[in-house]
Amino acid sequence: MRKFPEPALALVDAMRAAARSDPARAIAFGGAPGSNSHQATMAYAPDALPLPCYGFEDALDAVHAGVAGAAMIPIDNSQAGRVSDIHFLLPESGLFIIAEHFMPITHALMGLGPGPFEGAWSHPHALAQSRHFLAERGIAGLSYADTAGAAALVAERGDPAMAAIAPPLAAELYGLQIVEREVEDAHDNTTRFVVLAKAAPDPASLAGQPAMTTFMFQVRNLPAALYKALGCFATNGVNMTKLESYQQGASFAATRFYCDIEGAPGDPRVDAALEELEFQVSDLRLLGSYRRARTRG
Repeated sequence: MRKFPEPALALVDAMRAAARSDPARAIAFGGAPGSNSHQATMAYAPDALPLPCYGFEDALDAVHAGVAGAAMIPIDNSQAGRVSDIHFLLPESGLFIIAEHFMPITHALMGLGPGPFEGAWSHPHALAQSRHFLAERGIAGLSYADTAGAAALVAERGDPAMAAIAPPLAAELYGLQIVEREVEDAHDNTTRFVVLAKAAPDPASLAGQPAMTTFMFQVRNLPAALYKALGCFATNGVNMTKLESYQQGASFAATRFYCDIEGAPGDPRVDAALEELEFQVSDLRLLGSYRRARTRG
């Protein structure tokens, strides 16, 4: 059942009503009010109308339906790696990445009282970011759809032995007590978000600006297939900043790769690299070119 816990419903309804008044300004995000995605949305576009959706797929669907002009989606984290399912959702969404946003992530342990706690609800990524903290205290990590929703769930259930790991704002919104702050295991914890929309920006608008391009490709099941694909970028002097592999389907015969490179179509080096890549792979799908928000390296 795709429903927010009761303590979040009034906020969700108010934010959805505001978004309906001006869908072009609405940015959909996965999670309850107070989640990291909510805060990333407001940091990226302070004048936007944040539209809470139960999950990432719902946020993407909101853009397709015209309920929101864009979606804010976390794609990877400096501690926990890539966000589960995003690499499957992005190519199937039919949307384009139009921007990226980096946000430092800090979480707090919160509950109805000071504890002790038997378990803590949170999104699996947040639990992974705090696994040493939880293990040292003997608190079981319990998976929930999002961080702020986990805080609302604790408020709804009223069990003093249960806690949530969520942004401090969630404690304020749902009337919980913060027991410990900065519970993430690494204090440089950062999440990269991408903003998706129906239309891709004109690559010419990126001329003269530091840019990134994100794409996916599938190699043929041949010896040295990946080596030849990567050579397209090496020989043209294009810097690849991210390369991740994953399997799609049950055949295990071919691997798909998610890539970020510096530059955008219109740059002769990028154009040459992508043209050569098309001859080396069985499928190539551009997911977007956008202004680089942070220097890599």
